[in-house]
Amino acid sequence: MKKIRVLVVDDSMFMRRFITTEISKDLSIEVVGEAADPYEARDKIAELLPDVMTLDINMPKMDGIMFLKKLMPQFPLPVVVVSSVSDRVFDALNAGAVDFISKTSTTNEREKTSFASELVVKIKIASIAKVGQYKHKTSERKQLQSKGASSGSDIIALGASTGGTEATLNLLKHLGNDLPGIAVVQHMPPVFTNLYSQRLNNTCAMEVKEAKDGDELYPGRVLIAPGGVQMTVSKKGGKFVVNCFEGDKVSGHCPSVDMLFSSIAKIKGINSLGIIMTGMGSDGAKGLLEMKKTGAYTIGQNKESCVVYGMPAVAYNIGAVDIQLPVTSMPAKVYEWCNRKNREKR
Repeated sequence: MKKIRVLVVDDSMFMRRFITTEISKDLSIEVVGEAADPYEARDKIAELLPDVMTLDINMPKMDGIMFLKKLMPQFPLPVVVVSSVSDRVFDALNAGAVDFISKTSTTNEREKTSFASELVVKIKIASIAKVGQYKHKTSERKQLQSKGASSGSDIIALGASTGGTEATLNLLKHLGNDLPGIAVVQHMPPVFTNLYSQRLNNTCAMEVKEAKDGDELYPGRVLIAPGGVQMTVSKKGGKFVVNCFEGDKVSGHCPSVDMLFSSIAKIKGINSLGIIMTGMGSDGAKGLLEMKKTGAYTIGQNKESCVVYGMPAVAYNIGAVDIQLPVTSMPAKVYEWCNRKNREKR
């Protein structure tokens, strides 16, 4: 099997050596070079033609985000950002990075092992991700309008993984605050889900926050599942309430899209919309099928607009998806569903 050729870029020689040593233990990865700054990285990319690059954000001469903005239009290369905890990772994703991982302690053996295994997985996913063609494509921000107030019996659920931070943003920013509550599971580590929620809240018309156990999900509100815990939805006293709790991984993830979707499928007498977006693996496919079998309308992101056409592909192949769409077409379809439900209630 052809090895994945990786270029490691970080201004710290110690960090470069650490990353190189750890990921080289995987037989499917070959570190072909290292670079201490973006200018050296640029030359190494042209010389070595790596399949994937790991990239620090805070570097001398030029930071990683500016480097990505200059690099991606000319040489679209899958990039995994390796950086300290900061909302700047979302700027990096917007600039073209496929995924990110937070730097770890290099003295704690358990943390080192966890970091290395997670980085290896992200490098492997990045190596098959689509980059370049979907970046920097912006559409005019146009918020549609619902014909009639959202009912307390309507709910929208969304799940995503690799590439989902940008896909979810590009959907939500085109929605007004007149829609049913939206519950979101985005595979992301703890701390980052709160930073992501704040970022969305500053961008979108709907209120967006990281969910807390017992939070009410009402029209005009988006709740993001916290990293590292499971999130489900139940109905109490005629209101949707989220339940956040520590639990085992489901379908390989915590939070799990399957867990969220399945919980909504169990609620009687509601109108639900399920959306599954870009990501590796199968999380969400079975749960979406459960939702569909109980009367939900379901949307899957299409192959052409996915960074990784994994989760939506599995969902489509098992019959869980009513329609496949690019992200740009989803806002209109969400409003079409909402308006149809409003007409049926009259």
